Amino acid sequence: MTTWSPQSVADAAPFSVMVSGFESIQLATIILIVVAGFAAGWVDAVVGGGGLLQLPALLLVPGITPVQALATNKMGSIFGTTTSAVTYYGRIKPDLRTAVPMAVIALAGSFGGAVLAATLPASVFKPIIVAALVAVALFTALKPNVGDITLLRHDGRTHYVVACLIGAVIGFYDGLIGPGTGSFLVIALVSAMGYAFLEASAKAKIVNMATNAGALLFFLPHGSLLWGVGLVLGLSNMAGGYLGARTAVKQGSKFIRVVFLLVVGALIIKLGFDVWQENFA
Repeated sequence: MTTWSPQSVADAAPFSVMVSGFESIQLATIILIVVAGFAAGWVDAVVGGGGLLQLPALLLVPGITPVQALATNKMGSIFGTTTSAVTYYGRIKPDLRTAVPMAVIALAGSFGGAVLAATLPASVFKPIIVAALVAVALFTALKPNVGDITLLRHDGRTHYVVACLIGAVIGFYDGLIGPGTGSFLVIALVSAMGYAFLEASAKAKIVNMATNAGALLFFLPHGSLLWGVGLVLGLSNMAGGYLGARTAVKQGSKFIRVVFLLVVGALIIKLGFDVWQENFA
């Protein structure tokens, strides 16, 4: 997946004259973006990874640059993550004393990742990420009871230190590469902290909302958002996020675990294909 960085934004200037994104778009493409946004919002609300659906649809907009697609993708995603975070909070009341510090640290980490992305290409890290995803999938598949119930592994100050470290590392990853950020948040909260999948998903949405906001704060000064397409994408993402959060709350941790494995499998295929193209094609 194409990544963004301060340097890539600078190199892409001047941007296309498009402002709304609707200047030369066809109705069929708009419908596809709406459907992709809704599906991405649903997937993101449950386990993360909706960008696998949303970003390719944006790249179909005539004349769009990769940076504009990434910026508009973040604009759409923040609608969905905010909606699903609010929906989760209203229904299961995740502990904000853990989620909020994680979110603040993750936002700062995403800026750090963007800075490094200016000097190091994502291709350096993608093989490591694929290996990590394979390990995550095996861990989840071979431990069928993991994430069924919340059994916290740490207490007191250690609990918050571990939470902030997770926020920093995954926020940094989101700024550097991006795909699968929500899924990494979920599995880290389950495996390293002992949360059930349902509570982990609720906290992950709050943190992911912050990483999306960090990216938008970077993109806004560069004028790379397509506001019209972004608003349509955001509204469809918001609807998907609301339905996805309600579905996850209703179905519980076992359902989230199954969806998680499907999304991680898709991430492995997508990033593995990227690595193969970059090194062997």
